[in-house]
Amino acid sequence: MKLLRSTLVFTAMTFLSRIAGFVRDMLQATLFGTGGAMSAFIVAYRIPNFLRRVFAEGSMSMAFVPVLNEIRERKDQAALRDFIDHMAGSLAAVVFVVAGIGMLAAPLIATVFTPGALDEPEKFALTTEMLRITFPYLIFISLMALCASVLNSFGKFGLAAFTPVLHNLTVIAAMLLLAPHMVVPPKALAWGVLVAGFLQLALLWPALARLGLRPRFKLGFNHAEVRRVGKLMIPTLFSSSVAQVNLLVGTVFASLLADGSQDWLYYSDRLIEFPLGLFGVAIGTVILPHLSRRFAAQDQAGYSHSLDWGLRLVLLVGWPAGLGLMFLAEPITATVYNYGRFTAHDTQMAAWSLIAMSIGVPAFMASKVLLPAFYARQDTKTPMRAALWTVGSNVGLTLLIVTPLAMNQVVGGHAGIALATGLAGIVNAMWLFVALRRQQIFAAQAGWPAYLLKLLLAGAAMVATLVGLRQWIGDWAALHALHRVAWLLAFVGAGAIVYGTVLLALGLRPRHLRDRG
Repeated sequence: MKLLRSTLVFTAMTFLSRIAGFVRDMLQATLFGTGGAMSAFIVAYRIPNFLRRVFAEGSMSMAFVPVLNEIRERKDQAALRDFIDHMAGSLAAVVFVVAGIGMLAAPLIATVFTPGALDEPEKFALTTEMLRITFPYLIFISLMALCASVLNSFGKFGLAAFTPVLHNLTVIAAMLLLAPHMVVPPKALAWGVLVAGFLQLALLWPALARLGLRPRFKLGFNHAEVRRVGKLMIPTLFSSSVAQVNLLVGTVFASLLADGSQDWLYYSDRLIEFPLGLFGVAIGTVILPHLSRRFAAQDQAGYSHSLDWGLRLVLLVGWPAGLGLMFLAEPITATVYNYGRFTAHDTQMAAWSLIAMSIGVPAFMASKVLLPAFYARQDTKTPMRAALWTVGSNVGLTLLIVTPLAMNQVVGGHAGIALATGLAGIVNAMWLFVALRRQQIFAAQAGWPAYLLKLLLAGAAMVATLVGLRQWIGDWAALHALHRVAWLLAFVGAGAIVYGTVLLALGLRPRHLRDRG
């Protein structure tokens, strides 16, 4: 029950973040549209954001939390403080160096990730300039993630989950207050991201003091536990950020397609991130410290039971989320983005890539639970092997799907990149699940076949409802903005009611969602 309660707290805070994120994306699309300077910002944001997943809530967090909880279980408070001090100092030193290298090597990075902009000097120069603004964000956000990991390990999820809200509000403020005064308005987004990183760290720093664990920065590359974290991190560099790696692969390929392709993929990915962040990340964040404590206490039965609970919960939410995004792609995209400089053509293109990528939503969410199952046991090599297969699959599928589309100048070739990303997500989840079973880490609880059948039937009923309702409205973009929002909420509500009602009729009850491990 504690796991479910913590997940709901995290989800509530994340919901606020996603709503703020939608407002941010809506303003971004309305004010700046697609292509040109906006594409430059997307690249400049995506690179440090990928590194954030490595040094912040991705690789570092996955390696740091199990070691932290082991020290909590087996040593005293002084040892815990000493570990956090040396971990903070070491992390700060590394990200300072990485950020500095990134700023110096910005032209090279722009060349690698936007080869299609090499014949557009202004766009290339703007990408380079924005990269130099956004790279220092990595310093603040990595230290913020360290603070969040400590708070999460002590069961304090709310404040850390609120930090993305602050991020979105800061970027919104930059668009409204700073952009009108800049020669290149989208450059305000880069400055907003940098300031947001600082404010997020400033919000969490005092919370560690209340636990008596505010870090005193000490270099700790020779500290035994810090070295353990470093060894655990190395294999996780790919595995914990495989979705971001796949997005970077897509960014490179999209730069070779029609102008705006990077933007359309970015906006559809932002919509995918809504259910993924709201539920998948929430459950994965909550379950990691819980599983690591179970493993440290050598409670294999409780470990397996909690993992079973996590998988059931993410599939319960991930299945209808993927279907909803797929069958309401055009209404969702038009409602969120189709204003101002974001045209009807942009809406159609973003909807196509949203449909294609939605196929991977249940798998993306399942991976958020499957990965902690390995990291909690301090096994980072297995997820690394899965990540290598996944990225290889993504590159191969992208080449296979997109090459003929590009050669024949088919409109919407970027949707092929999105489809490859979704299929690669399925490969990742299946690989991890099979590895769990082979290593006998996970013993499924009774009732899985019946549970999956219930989800399948409820999902089918939901899709039938959405398709039927969709026939009532023709061109969604022709509706007034308020009408779009009202109808979309009505459709989502109707789909959710049908899905939940069918599950109840088939015997699923709220008590079945509680963790009793």
